[in-house]
Amino acid sequence: MYPFKSGSNAKDRPGQPNMSYKRYDPPTFTPTSEPATGSFGPPAQKRMLPTEGISVAGIKPYIPKRLRQGSLVNSEIKEQQQGEGSSNTSATAPDCPASMTMRISEYLKPYLEAAYTTTEIPSNLVFQLSQHQGPVNNVQWCPVPHQSFMLLSASMDKTIKVWDAVDTGSCLKTYSCHSGAVRDAQWSLCGRQILSGGFDSALHLTDIETGTQLFSSKEEYRVSALKFHPTDQNVFVCGGFSPSVNAWDIRNNKVIRTYKAAIQQTLDILFLPEGNVFLTTTDSVSRDSADRTIIAWDFQTAAKISNQIFHERYTCPKLTLHPKERAFAAQTNGNYMALFSTQRPFKINKMKRYEGHKVEGFAVGCEFSPDGAMLATGSSEGKIVFYNYHTARVIRTLPGHTEACVNLSFHRVIPSLLATCDWEGNIKVWQ
Repeated sequence: MYPFKSGSNAKDRPGQPNMSYKRYDPPTFTPTSEPATGSFGPPAQKRMLPTEGISVAGIKPYIPKRLRQGSLVNSEIKEQQQGEGSSNTSATAPDCPASMTMRISEYLKPYLEAAYTTTEIPSNLVFQLSQHQGPVNNVQWCPVPHQSFMLLSASMDKTIKVWDAVDTGSCLKTYSCHSGAVRDAQWSLCGRQILSGGFDSALHLTDIETGTQLFSSKEEYRVSALKFHPTDQNVFVCGGFSPSVNAWDIRNNKVIRTYKAAIQQTLDILFLPEGNVFLTTTDSVSRDSADRTIIAWDFQTAAKISNQIFHERYTCPKLTLHPKERAFAAQTNGNYMALFSTQRPFKINKMKRYEGHKVEGFAVGCEFSPDGAMLATGSSEGKIVFYNYHTARVIRTLPGHTEACVNLSFHRVIPSLLATCDWEGNIKVWQ
Protein backbone atom coordinates (compact mmCIF):
# COMPACT_ATOMS: atom_id res chain seq x y z
CA MET A 1 0.00 0.00 0.00
CA TYR A 2 1.33 3.40 -0.96
CA PRO A 3 1.15 6.25 1.51
CA PHE A 4 -0.95 9.04 0.08
CA LYS A 5 0.36 12.51 0.65
CA SER A 6 -2.23 14.69 2.32
CA GLY A 7 -2.96 18.28 1.42
CA SER A 8 -1.36 19.26 -0.62
CA ASN A 9 1.65 32.61 -32.68
CA ALA A 10 -1.17 32.03 -34.07
CA LYS A 11 -0.81 30.84 -37.66
CA ASP A 12 -3.22 29.11 -39.95
CA ARG A 13 -3.85 25.50 -39.09
CA PRO A 14 -2.39 22.98 -41.53
CA GLY A 15 -4.61 22.41 -44.49
CA GLN A 16 -2.99 19.20 -45.67
CA PRO A 17 -3.16 16.12 -43.45
CA ASN A 18 0.05 14.68 -44.93
CA MET A 19 2.24 17.59 -43.91
CA SER A 20 5.13 16.78 -41.61
CA TYR A 21 4.14 17.44 -38.01
CA LYS A 22 7.33 19.27 -37.23
CA ARG A 23 6.30 21.98 -39.70
CA TYR A 24 3.22 22.82 -37.67
CA ASP A 25 3.49 25.88 -35.50
CA PRO A 26 2.75 25.38 -31.80
CA PRO A 27 -0.67 26.50 -30.58
CA THR A 28 -1.11 30.02 -29.36
CA PHE A 29 -0.68 30.61 -25.66
CA THR A 30 0.79 33.50 -23.77
CA PRO A 31 2.62 32.18 -20.69
CA THR A 32 6.38 31.92 -21.11
CA SER A 33 7.05 30.81 -17.55
CA GLU A 34 5.52 28.28 -15.18
CA PRO A 35 1.91 29.24 -14.34
CA ALA A 36 0.94 30.00 -10.78
CA THR A 37 0.51 26.95 -8.63
CA GLY A 38 -2.26 26.01 -6.25
CA SER A 39 -5.58 24.28 -6.41
CA PHE A 40 -6.70 26.74 -9.09
CA GLY A 41 -4.39 27.86 -11.87
CA PRO A 42 -4.98 30.38 -14.66
CA PRO A 43 -8.01 29.71 -16.87
CA ALA A 44 -7.45 27.38 -19.81
CA GLN A 45 -6.82 29.19 -23.08
CA LYS A 46 -8.79 28.34 -26.18
CA ARG A 47 -7.01 27.45 -29.40
CA MET A 48 -7.82 30.11 -32.00
CA LEU A 49 -8.73 28.77 -35.43
CA PRO A 50 -8.82 30.80 -38.66
CA THR A 51 -12.58 30.29 -38.98
CA GLU A 52 -13.35 30.87 -35.30
CA GLY A 53 -16.88 32.16 -34.76
CA ILE A 54 -17.90 31.83 -38.44
CA SER A 55 -20.91 29.67 -39.30
CA VAL A 56 -22.36 29.13 -42.77
CA ALA A 57 -25.93 27.99 -43.21
CA GLY A 58 -26.38 24.71 -45.05
CA ILE A 59 -22.81 23.50 -44.50
CA LYS A 60 -22.73 19.98 -43.08
CA PRO A 61 -20.02 19.01 -40.59
CA TYR A 62 -16.96 17.31 -42.00
CA ILE A 63 -16.93 13.53 -41.44
CA PRO A 64 -13.63 11.67 -42.09
CA LYS A 65 -13.64 8.85 -44.63
CA ARG A 66 -12.93 6.18 -42.05
CA LEU A 67 -16.04 7.25 -40.14
CA ARG A 68 -18.27 7.44 -43.22
CA GLN A 69 -17.52 3.79 -43.87
CA GLY A 70 -18.89 2.69 -40.48
CA SER A 71 -22.57 1.81 -40.53
CA LEU A 72 -23.07 2.87 -36.91
CA VAL A 73 -21.63 6.32 -37.51
CA ASN A 74 -23.62 6.68 -40.75
CA SER A 75 -26.87 6.04 -38.92
CA GLU A 76 -25.97 8.56 -36.23
CA ILE A 77 -25.09 11.19 -38.83
CA LYS A 78 -28.41 10.58 -40.59
CA GLU A 79 -30.31 11.11 -37.35
CA GLN A 80 -28.27 14.24 -36.67
CA GLN A 81 -29.06 15.71 -40.09
CA GLN A 82 -32.76 14.97 -39.69
CA GLY A 83 -32.72 16.77 -36.37
CA GLU A 84 -31.00 19.77 -37.96
CA GLY A 85 -33.73 19.98 -40.58
CA SER A 86 -36.42 20.46 -37.94
CA SER A 87 -34.55 22.80 -35.60
CA ASN A 88 -31.90 25.48 -35.84
CA THR A 89 -30.51 24.60 -32.38
CA SER A 90 -28.63 21.42 -33.20
CA ALA A 91 -27.65 19.08 -30.38
CA THR A 92 -24.24 18.72 -32.01
CA ALA A 93 -23.14 22.29 -31.46
CA PRO A 94 -19.48 22.32 -30.34
CA ASP A 95 -20.28 23.92 -26.97
CA CYS A 96 -23.17 21.61 -26.15
CA PRO A 97 -22.18 18.91 -23.60
CA ALA A 98 -24.91 16.59 -24.89
CA SER A 99 -23.07 16.17 -28.21
CA MET A 100 -19.64 15.07 -27.04
CA THR A 101 -19.49 11.83 -29.02
CA MET A 102 -20.68 13.46 -32.26
CA ARG A 103 -18.39 16.48 -32.18
CA ILE A 104 -15.69 16.87 -34.79
CA SER A 105 -12.70 18.76 -33.46
CA GLU A 106 -11.43 21.33 -35.95
CA TYR A 107 -7.85 20.91 -34.76
CA LEU A 108 -8.08 17.12 -34.85
CA LYS A 109 -9.54 16.80 -38.36
CA PRO A 110 -6.29 17.02 -40.39
CA TYR A 111 -4.75 14.16 -38.40
CA LEU A 112 -7.59 11.64 -38.65
CA GLU A 113 -6.68 10.35 -42.10
CA ALA A 114 -2.95 11.02 -41.87
CA ALA A 115 -0.46 8.41 -40.72
CA TYR A 116 1.10 8.97 -37.30
CA THR A 117 4.53 10.54 -37.69
CA THR A 118 7.55 10.43 -35.42
CA THR A 119 6.96 11.50 -31.83
CA GLU A 120 8.92 14.56 -30.78
CA ILE A 121 9.47 15.66 -27.20
CA PRO A 122 6.78 18.19 -26.23
CA SER A 123 8.03 21.38 -24.62
CA ASN A 124 5.26 23.99 -24.92
CA LEU A 125 2.43 24.22 -22.41
CA VAL A 126 -0.89 24.35 -24.26
CA PHE A 127 -3.42 24.11 -21.41
CA GLN A 128 -3.38 23.99 -17.64
CA LEU A 129 -6.58 22.46 -16.27
CA SER A 130 -7.01 23.16 -12.56
CA GLN A 131 -10.59 22.47 -11.55
CA HIS A 132 -9.92 19.38 -9.45
CA GLN A 133 -9.84 19.94 -5.69
CA GLY A 134 -7.50 17.04 -4.92
CA PRO A 135 -4.69 14.94 -6.41
CA VAL A 136 -5.36 13.61 -9.92
CA ASN A 137 -4.58 9.89 -10.09
CA ASN A 138 -5.10 9.20 -13.77
CA VAL A 139 -5.45 10.89 -17.16
CA GLN A 140 -6.36 9.09 -20.37
CA TRP A 141 -7.20 10.19 -23.91
CA CYS A 142 -10.35 8.74 -25.47
CA PRO A 143 -9.33 5.65 -27.53
CA VAL A 144 -11.73 6.39 -30.43
CA PRO A 145 -9.79 8.51 -32.97
CA HIS A 146 -12.54 11.01 -33.88
CA GLN A 147 -13.40 11.46 -30.18
CA SER A 148 -9.83 11.76 -28.98
CA PHE A 149 -10.16 15.47 -28.26
CA MET A 150 -11.62 14.27 -24.94
CA LEU A 151 -9.38 13.68 -21.93
CA LEU A 152 -10.53 11.69 -18.90
CA SER A 153 -9.29 12.44 -15.38
CA ALA A 154 -9.91 10.71 -12.04
CA SER A 155 -9.23 12.49 -8.77
CA MET A 156 -9.06 12.05 -5.03
CA ASP A 157 -11.73 14.79 -4.79
CA LYS A 158 -14.35 12.05 -5.54
CA THR A 159 -15.01 13.26 -9.08
CA ILE A 160 -14.35 12.22 -12.67
CA LYS A 161 -14.04 14.86 -15.36
CA VAL A 162 -14.02 14.84 -19.16
CA TRP A 163 -12.17 17.72 -20.80
CA ASP A 164 -11.87 19.15 -24.27
CA ALA A 165 -8.09 19.12 -24.06
CA VAL A 166 -7.43 19.75 -27.76
CA ASP A 167 -9.53 22.75 -28.84
CA THR A 168 -10.62 24.80 -25.82
CA GLY A 169 -9.20 23.33 -22.61
CA SER A 170 -12.66 23.43 -21.04
CA CYS A 171 -14.34 20.89 -18.77
CA LEU A 172 -17.16 19.18 -20.69
CA LYS A 173 -18.66 17.09 -17.90
CA THR A 174 -18.11 16.31 -14.22
CA TYR A 175 -19.38 13.04 -12.73
CA SER A 176 -19.84 12.73 -8.97
CA CYS A 177 -21.04 9.14 -8.65
CA HIS A 178 -18.50 8.16 -5.97
CA SER A 179 -18.61 8.90 -2.24
CA GLY A 180 -14.86 8.35 -1.86
CA ALA A 181 -11.65 9.09 -3.73
CA VAL A 182 -11.67 7.83 -7.34
CA ARG A 183 -8.52 5.76 -7.69
CA ASP A 184 -8.86 4.69 -11.33
CA ALA A 185 -11.05 5.38 -14.37
CA GLN A 186 -10.95 3.88 -17.86
CA TRP A 187 -12.60 4.62 -21.19
CA SER A 188 -14.70 1.85 -22.72
CA LEU A 189 -13.59 0.59 -26.14
CA CYS A 190 -16.42 2.51 -27.85
CA GLY A 191 -15.58 5.77 -26.07
CA ARG A 192 -19.15 6.26 -24.84
CA GLN A 193 -18.79 5.01 -21.27
CA ILE A 194 -16.39 5.45 -18.37
CA LEU A 195 -15.59 2.69 -15.89
CA SER A 196 -14.50 3.94 -12.47
CA GLY A 197 -13.60 2.55 -9.06
CA GLY A 198 -12.37 4.04 -5.84
CA PHE A 199 -11.94 3.98 -2.10
CA ASP A 200 -15.71 3.75 -1.53
CA SER A 201 -15.46 0.18 -2.97
CA ALA A 202 -17.95 1.16 -5.67
CA LEU A 203 -17.77 0.28 -9.36
CA HIS A 204 -19.64 2.42 -11.87
CA LEU A 205 -20.04 2.39 -15.64
CA THR A 206 -21.22 5.86 -16.61
CA ASP A 207 -22.70 7.05 -19.90
CA ILE A 208 -20.74 10.17 -20.78
CA GLU A 209 -23.65 11.90 -22.53
CA THR A 210 -26.38 11.47 -19.91
CA GLY A 211 -24.34 10.74 -16.78
CA THR A 212 -26.56 7.72 -16.01
CA GLN A 213 -25.12 4.59 -14.39
CA LEU A 214 -25.27 1.71 -16.86
CA PHE A 215 -23.67 -0.60 -14.31
CA SER A 216 -23.12 -0.21 -10.58
CA SER A 217 -21.85 -2.65 -8.01
CA LYS A 218 -19.82 -2.94 -4.83
CA GLU A 219 -16.59 -4.77 -4.21
CA GLU A 220 -15.61 -6.10 -0.80
CA TYR A 221 -12.50 -3.96 -0.84
CA ARG A 222 -11.24 -0.54 -1.88
CA VAL A 223 -10.60 -0.49 -5.61
CA SER A 224 -7.22 0.68 -6.92
CA ALA A 225 -6.94 -0.75 -10.47
CA LEU A 226 -9.30 -1.42 -13.38
CA LYS A 227 -8.84 -2.69 -16.94
CA PHE A 228 -11.31 -3.53 -19.71
CA HIS A 229 -10.66 -6.71 -21.64
CA PRO A 230 -8.97 -5.58 -24.90
CA THR A 231 -11.51 -7.33 -27.16
CA ASP A 232 -14.69 -7.46 -25.06
CA GLN A 233 -15.92 -4.24 -23.48
CA ASN A 234 -18.54 -6.12 -21.49
CA VAL A 235 -15.81 -7.65 -19.31
CA PHE A 236 -13.33 -5.92 -17.03
CA VAL A 237 -10.84 -6.92 -14.34
CA CYS A 238 -10.76 -5.21 -10.96
CA GLY A 239 -8.21 -5.26 -8.12
CA GLY A 240 -7.48 -3.38 -4.95
CA PHE A 241 -6.86 -3.85 -1.24
CA SER A 242 -7.52 -7.58 -1.34
CA PRO A 243 -5.68 -10.87 -2.04
CA SER A 244 -7.98 -11.53 -5.00
CA VAL A 245 -8.67 -9.98 -8.39
CA ASN A 246 -12.15 -10.26 -9.91
CA ALA A 247 -13.36 -10.36 -13.52
CA TRP A 248 -16.81 -8.80 -13.94
CA ASP A 249 -19.40 -9.12 -16.70
CA ILE A 250 -21.46 -5.94 -16.83
CA ARG A 251 -24.30 -7.67 -18.73
CA ASN A 252 -25.34 -9.74 -15.72
CA ASN A 253 -23.68 -7.68 -12.98
CA LYS A 254 -21.75 -10.69 -11.70
CA VAL A 255 -18.20 -11.77 -10.98
CA ILE A 256 -17.37 -14.43 -13.57
CA ARG A 257 -13.85 -15.33 -12.35
CA THR A 258 -11.71 -14.80 -9.29
CA TYR A 259 -7.92 -14.82 -9.33
CA LYS A 260 -6.48 -15.55 -5.88
CA ALA A 261 -2.95 -14.89 -4.67
CA ALA A 262 -1.29 -14.58 -1.28
CA ILE A 263 -0.97 -10.81 -1.43
CA GLN A 264 -2.33 -7.75 0.36
CA GLN A 265 -2.95 -5.31 -2.47
CA THR A 266 -3.10 -5.17 -6.27
CA LEU A 267 -1.38 -2.06 -7.61
CA ASP A 268 -1.91 -2.26 -11.38
CA ILE A 269 -3.33 -4.52 -14.09
CA LEU A 270 -2.09 -4.96 -17.67
CA PHE A 271 -3.57 -7.13 -20.43
CA LEU A 272 -1.09 -8.58 -22.89
CA PRO A 273 -1.97 -8.69 -26.63
CA GLU A 274 -5.05 -10.77 -27.57
CA GLY A 275 -6.25 -10.66 -23.96
CA ASN A 276 -5.51 -14.29 -23.08
CA VAL A 277 -3.01 -13.33 -20.37
CA PHE A 278 -2.95 -10.40 -17.99
CA LEU A 279 -0.44 -9.22 -15.41
CA THR A 280 -0.95 -7.84 -11.93
CA THR A 281 1.54 -6.03 -9.73
CA THR A 282 1.30 -6.40 -5.98
CA ASP A 283 2.81 -5.12 -2.75
CA SER A 284 4.13 -8.56 -1.79
CA VAL A 285 7.83 -8.10 -1.07
CA SER A 286 9.95 -10.28 1.18
CA ARG A 287 13.21 -9.28 2.78
CA ASP A 288 15.52 -10.32 -0.06
CA SER A 289 13.27 -10.63 -3.13
CA ALA A 290 9.98 -9.53 -4.62
CA ASP A 291 8.34 -12.93 -5.04
CA ARG A 292 4.82 -12.44 -6.49
CA THR A 293 5.51 -8.76 -7.22
CA ILE A 294 4.44 -9.36 -10.84
CA ILE A 295 2.03 -12.25 -11.47
CA ALA A 296 0.90 -13.56 -14.87
CA TRP A 297 -2.63 -15.02 -15.06
CA ASP A 298 -4.48 -17.07 -17.65
CA PHE A 299 -7.64 -15.04 -18.19
CA GLN A 300 -9.94 -17.95 -19.13
CA THR A 301 -8.94 -20.51 -16.51
CA ALA A 302 -7.87 -18.16 -13.67
CA ALA A 303 -4.69 -20.24 -13.40
CA LYS A 304 -1.50 -18.60 -12.22
CA ILE A 305 1.04 -18.83 -15.06
CA SER A 306 4.02 -17.36 -13.27
CA ASN A 307 4.86 -15.43 -10.11
CA GLN A 308 8.64 -15.53 -10.58
CA ILE A 309 8.94 -12.69 -13.08
CA PHE A 310 10.64 -9.96 -11.05
CA HIS A 311 13.01 -10.85 -8.23
CA GLU A 312 14.35 -7.52 -7.00
CA ARG A 313 13.08 -6.22 -3.67
CA TYR A 314 10.97 -3.37 -5.04
CA THR A 315 7.28 -3.09 -5.71
CA CYS A 316 6.08 -2.05 -9.17
CA PRO A 317 3.25 0.51 -9.02
CA LYS A 318 2.66 0.74 -12.79
CA LEU A 319 2.95 -1.34 -15.96
CA THR A 320 2.85 -0.25 -19.61
CA LEU A 321 2.82 -2.21 -22.88
CA HIS A 322 5.07 -1.45 -25.85
CA PRO A 323 2.87 -0.60 -28.87
CA LYS A 324 4.93 -2.49 -31.47
CA GLU A 325 7.34 -4.91 -29.83
CA ARG A 326 6.65 -7.87 -27.56
CA ALA A 327 7.72 -6.09 -24.43
CA PHE A 328 6.33 -4.29 -21.39
CA ALA A 329 7.91 -1.96 -18.85
CA ALA A 330 7.41 -1.91 -15.09
CA GLN A 331 7.84 1.18 -12.96
CA THR A 332 9.66 0.25 -9.74
CA ASN A 333 10.11 1.92 -6.40
CA GLY A 334 13.84 1.47 -6.90
CA ASN A 335 13.76 4.66 -9.01
CA TYR A 336 14.08 2.85 -12.33
CA MET A 337 11.94 1.08 -14.95
CA ALA A 338 12.60 -2.53 -15.93
CA LEU A 339 11.84 -4.09 -19.32
CA PHE A 340 10.31 -7.55 -19.78
CA SER A 341 9.25 -9.83 -22.62
CA THR A 342 5.51 -10.47 -23.10
CA GLN A 343 6.26 -14.08 -24.03
CA ARG A 344 6.75 -16.82 -21.49
CA PRO A 345 8.68 -16.96 -19.23
CA PHE A 346 8.41 -13.13 -19.30
CA LYS A 347 12.15 -12.74 -19.05
CA ILE A 348 13.61 -9.45 -17.82
CA ASN A 349 15.92 -7.57 -20.19
CA LYS A 350 19.07 -7.08 -18.14
CA MET A 351 20.64 -4.89 -20.81
CA LYS A 352 18.07 -2.11 -20.46
CA ARG A 353 17.35 -0.25 -17.25
CA TYR A 354 15.68 3.15 -17.41
CA GLU A 355 16.95 5.13 -14.42
CA GLY A 356 17.31 8.83 -13.72
CA HIS A 357 13.99 9.73 -12.09
CA LYS A 358 12.59 9.36 -8.57
CA VAL A 359 9.46 7.52 -7.48
CA GLU A 360 9.74 7.50 -3.66
CA GLY A 361 6.49 5.79 -2.75
CA PHE A 362 4.17 7.47 -5.27
CA ALA A 363 2.28 5.39 -7.83
CA VAL A 364 4.08 7.12 -10.69
CA GLY A 365 2.84 6.21 -14.16
CA CYS A 366 4.85 5.60 -17.32
CA GLU A 367 3.97 5.11 -20.98
CA PHE A 368 5.54 4.40 -24.36
CA SER A 369 5.07 6.89 -27.18
CA PRO A 370 2.73 5.62 -29.93
CA ASP A 371 5.67 5.00 -32.28
CA GLY A 372 7.50 3.06 -29.56
CA ALA A 373 10.65 5.17 -29.78
CA MET A 374 10.38 6.78 -26.33
CA LEU A 375 9.45 5.78 -22.81
CA ALA A 376 8.17 8.65 -20.67
CA THR A 377 7.57 8.76 -16.94
CA GLY A 378 6.55 11.17 -14.24
CA SER A 379 8.49 11.54 -11.01
CA SER A 380 8.02 12.36 -7.35
CA GLU A 381 9.90 15.62 -8.00
CA GLY A 382 7.31 16.77 -10.54
CA LYS A 383 9.56 16.24 -13.54
CA ILE A 384 8.65 14.50 -16.79
CA VAL A 385 11.52 12.31 -17.99
CA PHE A 386 11.86 11.01 -21.56
CA TYR A 387 14.03 7.96 -22.32
CA ASN A 388 15.23 6.56 -25.62
CA TYR A 389 13.62 3.13 -25.74
CA HIS A 390 16.52 1.46 -27.55
CA THR A 391 19.44 2.93 -25.57
CA ALA A 392 17.67 3.49 -22.21
CA ARG A 393 19.33 6.91 -21.98
CA VAL A 394 17.58 10.07 -20.79
CA ILE A 395 16.74 12.26 -23.78
CA ARG A 396 15.27 15.20 -21.90
CA THR A 397 13.87 16.13 -18.50
CA LEU A 398 10.97 18.57 -18.44
CA PRO A 399 10.31 20.42 -15.14
CA GLY A 400 6.57 20.17 -15.58
CA HIS A 401 5.04 20.28 -12.08
CA THR A 402 5.79 21.59 -8.61
CA GLU A 403 4.29 18.48 -6.95
CA ALA A 404 4.72 14.80 -7.85
CA CYS A 405 3.78 14.07 -11.47
CA VAL A 406 1.89 10.79 -11.00
CA ASN A 407 0.62 9.96 -14.48
CA LEU A 408 0.83 10.87 -18.16
CA SER A 409 -0.75 9.92 -21.47
CA PHE A 410 0.40 10.31 -25.08
CA HIS A 411 -2.20 11.23 -27.69
CA ARG A 412 -2.65 8.43 -30.23
CA VAL A 413 -3.58 10.61 -33.22
CA ILE A 414 -1.81 13.96 -32.79
CA PRO A 415 1.95 13.39 -32.62
CA SER A 416 3.81 14.75 -29.60
CA LEU A 417 0.70 15.80 -27.66
CA LEU A 418 1.05 14.76 -24.02
CA ALA A 419 -1.20 15.10 -20.97
CA THR A 420 0.24 14.96 -17.44
CA CYS A 421 -1.28 15.23 -13.95
CA ASP A 422 0.07 15.86 -10.48
CA TRP A 423 -0.55 15.45 -6.77
CA GLU A 424 -1.62 19.07 -6.46
CA GLY A 425 -4.68 18.57 -8.67
CA ASN A 426 -3.37 20.11 -11.90
CA ILE A 427 -3.55 18.65 -15.40
CA LYS A 428 -1.26 20.00 -18.12
CA VAL A 429 -1.33 19.44 -21.86
CA TRP A 430 1.99 19.76 -23.69
CA GLN A 431 2.94 19.97 -27.35
